[in-house]
Amino acid sequence: MQQKWKSRLEVMGIYLIFAVMFVIILYPLLWAVGMSLNAGRSLYSSSIIPQNFSFEHYRWLFTDPNSYYLIWYKNTLIVAVCTAFFSTVITALIAYAVSRYEFVGRKSGLYLFLLLQMFPVMMAMVALYILLNLIGLLDTLTGLILIYIGMQIPFNAWLVKGYYDTIPRELDEAARIDGAGHLTVFLKIMLPLAKPILAIVALFSLMVPMLDFILPSIILHSREKYTLAVGLFQFINDEFSNNFTRFAAGAVLIALPVSLIYLFLQRYLISGLTAGSTKG
Repeated sequence: MQQKWKSRLEVMGIYLIFAVMFVIILYPLLWAVGMSLNAGRSLYSSSIIPQNFSFEHYRWLFTDPNSYYLIWYKNTLIVAVCTAFFSTVITALIAYAVSRYEFVGRKSGLYLFLLLQMFPVMMAMVALYILLNLIGLLDTLTGLILIYIGMQIPFNAWLVKGYYDTIPRELDEAARIDGAGHLTVFLKIMLPLAKPILAIVALFSLMVPMLDFILPSIILHSREKYTLAVGLFQFINDEFSNNFTRFAAGAVLIALPVSLIYLFLQRYLISGLTAGSTKG
């Protein structure tokens, strides 16, 4: 009987922790949605449950000629999709080579990737700024994409390499006996089996450009080239036009595709992360 009550208390404690975390996560989301539906611009006059529902801020984002919101949205999608695609492809190739082949510098390269993750990207901001300026890619989406790709490859390579290590080498050997080359083994054997971890890499690579503020704010200077994070900040940064309700409306709209992507790829989240962490 004592063991039974102990088990029940443990379950209740777990549910209590989940409930507290749910409230902590949900409360700011409800405030953002509620604020976006409030009339006016002030933060202090807004309420979590609007007295008069209004979609004027959403309408302004899409119809007003002074709004750059659609341009910022397009820029963000371009950066995010290109980063996710190239980062996933390059990571898959690097991890495959490191996992399946022995070559000079293999172990040193892996340790170098691990070492690079110990330093924050902000330490290299000055060097990256000067480099982009020298090659003419400052204030361009191309330069931003290249930096994002370079930032994400080291960690993702370790993650995917660990997943590749869980795939039996006998499959490679059987395919080569049947006459398959290196590229065929990679495309026909490894990639189909590595879908979960590659989906995780693509998801993480997609999220960073959509939510990051610091890096785009340093590299992008032209208003028409802003990403959403930088553009929305202008709504609350200007001394004479602090518009928190429009900021909330824009934030809600960028959160929708992010949520849909998570829902679409949620079946890969657990399997990809757990399998990728078992070996390395």
